[in-house]
Amino acid sequence: MASIAIPPAGTSTRHPEWQYLELMRRIWEDGSERIDRTGVGTRSVAGAMLRFDLDGGAMPLLTTKRVYWKTATREMLWFLTGDTNIRPLVLQGVKIWNEWPHVRYVKETGEDVSLEDFIQRIADDEAFAAEWGDLGPVYGKQWVDWPTYRYRPDGLYEKGPGINQVAEVVESLRTSPGSRRHIIEGWNVAELDRMALPPCHKTYQFHVAGEGENARLNCLLYQRSCDVALGLPFNLWSAALLTRMMAQQTDMEAGELVWMGGDVHLYLNHEHLITEQLTREPQGHPRLEITRKPSSIFDYAIEDFEVHDYAPLGPIKAPVAV
Repeated sequence: MASIAIPPAGTSTRHPEWQYLELMRRIWEDGSERIDRTGVGTRSVAGAMLRFDLDGGAMPLLTTKRVYWKTATREMLWFLTGDTNIRPLVLQGVKIWNEWPHVRYVKETGEDVSLEDFIQRIADDEAFAAEWGDLGPVYGKQWVDWPTYRYRPDGLYEKGPGINQVAEVVESLRTSPGSRRHIIEGWNVAELDRMALPPCHKTYQFHVAGEGENARLNCLLYQRSCDVALGLPFNLWSAALLTRMMAQQTDMEAGELVWMGGDVHLYLNHEHLITEQLTREPQGHPRLEITRKPSSIFDYAIEDFEVHDYAPLGPIKAPVAV
C-alpha cells in the first residue's frame, strides 16, 4: 500500500492531523482482522488516544479529505434538542442516520423500497416519519432527558422527571469547576435494546484547568466503538465543537480535547479510502469562530458557526456499515 512518511511525534512542524493518519495506518497494517456485527469485516486494535489543542479556535477538522463540518454541527445541535426522530435532520439534508430506520422499515414491512424513496416519504409525510423515523432513545434523549423512576407506596414504580445531564454539567462547571463529576453519559444499559444503535461516543468528561480568566476547559471523550475512516472525523469535530460551546457558556477558554477509543477499527470495504488518504499530507490549520453567545447551551443555531482557513483535499466516499 502506498503511503507517505509520517513525521515522528515531537517534531516541531508536526501537524496534529498526523496522529489520525498514524492511527489509520497502524490499524490497517497491524490490526486484528475480525468478522463484526455488520458482517462486513474489520481490522481492529484495542485502545487508542489522540490529543488536540483547541487554543485560539483550533479544531481537529481533517484536511486530508473534506469533512462536512456543517453536517456534523447540525447533528450535534439535534442531539441537544433531545429529539430522536430523523425528520429534522432529513429536512436539513443531513443523511447520517438514514440507513437505520430504512433497514428497520424494510425488515418489518417487507416492502422493498429504496433508501431514497423512504427518506422522501420521511420528509413529505409527518405521520409516516413519526412511525418510522424514530431511532429510539439514542444520544440526545439520554443527554437531556435521562429517564428516572420513583417507587410508589403501592409497591409499583412510576416514571419520574428526566435528568438533563448537559444542563447539570454547565451548572456544575460554573459553580464547582474543580469537581471530578462533570460527565455526560449516553450508555443507559436499561434502554440499549430500544436504540437503533447503542452510543459509540458514550462518555464525555470535562476538566477545568486554571482559575478565573485563565480557566481552560478540557474534554475527555471515551468512544467504545470507532469507525476510523468515516465516523472518527465527525466525532472529533463534534466533541471539539461541544467543548467550545460549553467553554463559551461557562466563560472559559477551550483547552484540550483528549479522545480515547476502545474498539478502534477500519472496515475492509474502505480499503480504497484508506489507501488514498494515506498518500495525502495535512495542510492548513482550520479555526472555528462562534459568532454570538446564546442565552444557553441549547440555543445555538448553525448560523452561529464559521470556519476559517479550511482548504481540504477532496472527499473520499465509502459505504456506511449498518
